[in-house]
Amino acid sequence: MPQFSYRARRRNGEVVQGLLDTADRAAALVQLEKLGLFPVAVQAAGAGEVRRAARPAAPAAGPRAGAGLPAGLRALLQPRRRPRLQELATFTQQLANLLQSGMPLTVALNSMTHLETRGIPAEVSRQLKQDVMEGKSLSDALARQQGVFTDLYVNMVRAGEQSGALKDVLRRLATHYERFAEVRSKFLSAMIYPVIVAVVGVVIVAFFMTVMLPKFMTIFDGVQGIQLPASTRLLMSASALFSGYWWLMLLVLLAAVGLFQRYRASPAGRQSLDRLAMRLPVVGEVIRLNLFGQFCRTLGTLLSNGVPVLTALKITESVMPNVVLREAIARTREAVTDGKTIAQPLARAKLFPQLMLDLLKIGEDTGDVPGALENLADTYESELTLKLRVLTNLIEPAMIILIAVGVGGLLFSVLSAMFAITNTLNR
Repeated sequence: MPQFSYRARRRNGEVVQGLLDTADRAAALVQLEKLGLFPVAVQAAGAGEVRRAARPAAPAAGPRAGAGLPAGLRALLQPRRRPRLQELATFTQQLANLLQSGMPLTVALNSMTHLETRGIPAEVSRQLKQDVMEGKSLSDALARQQGVFTDLYVNMVRAGEQSGALKDVLRRLATHYERFAEVRSKFLSAMIYPVIVAVVGVVIVAFFMTVMLPKFMTIFDGVQGIQLPASTRLLMSASALFSGYWWLMLLVLLAAVGLFQRYRASPAGRQSLDRLAMRLPVVGEVIRLNLFGQFCRTLGTLLSNGVPVLTALKITESVMPNVVLREAIARTREAVTDGKTIAQPLARAKLFPQLMLDLLKIGEDTGDVPGALENLADTYESELTLKLRVLTNLIEPAMIILIAVGVGGLLFSVLSAMFAITNTLNR
């Protein structure tokens, strides 16, 4: 029977070598997987290819731009943006598909360098492959790519390695990011129309105040002995203020934005603004549903993939954008350390809905907390979709009415002055 030499890695990162008596290379891969090993290189014995496969790839010919610079300066000159959620989902799904087809991890990572993945450069896959070939685990290699893979990503992959279900974990991780990308896309799509309408309204008002109204003002100034309506005089004063002191108004606006950003950056300001956002009418409900869905989806995904509860709570705390909920999760994590359940300290925060607390309590009693969290996430995401549709249906007519009132007020001020002038001339 043919022999195949292999170089593989244990779950703890240790690199081992040996020989297998199998019918073909595919059978060797299956046997290594049964032994709990991650193949690095598998070749026919005596071919001398194991050594070459394990050797780091030679650098490409020709110097690369900035290769002679220090690493810190090179990173500053060539900044790497954080991948979007959908880009992470695509990368993860491609890697899971390659592993599912039977490829060893290093071969799959080598193939990833040739696949077109937006947002994640091929250099990341090359570095991951290099680290794995040197004996590091995939999770440790991912942790070295700061700014690309989050703690959630790294810990879920580490849990998959420890449980021997890396392919399944990668598929769940891809689904997780796809769902988050879908929710964010729905939220942004709901805001596109109101933003466009608001921008068009501001442009119309600015054009009228700076271009059209001064022409009418020359007509009004040329007519003597006519008392213009109060609305027209107010509009003319506003136009004069805009025309003569626009730079001062711009400075005031910039100063106000700067003060707001400074207040928002302070711990007290961030907490008060986040709390206010959750209490806003209509919009606040959308924000709460989005936050609760994100909390349940993240924590449920981590727990279902074998991440310890304290680590899962810490990661969930770090990814939450709302400071108020983040502090509540931190207090929950401290309480869980003392031996309490998750639902009990969450209830003391008085921020989470009763439905979440009840289902979490049931999940704890039945031993299926991840399942309860997944069901809650599906529920909140469905409610979020409905609320976004309602919010859009409310905002669209409100914006149109607001612009119509503003433009109508401008026209009324001008036309009322024209009627006053016409009536005076007719007398």
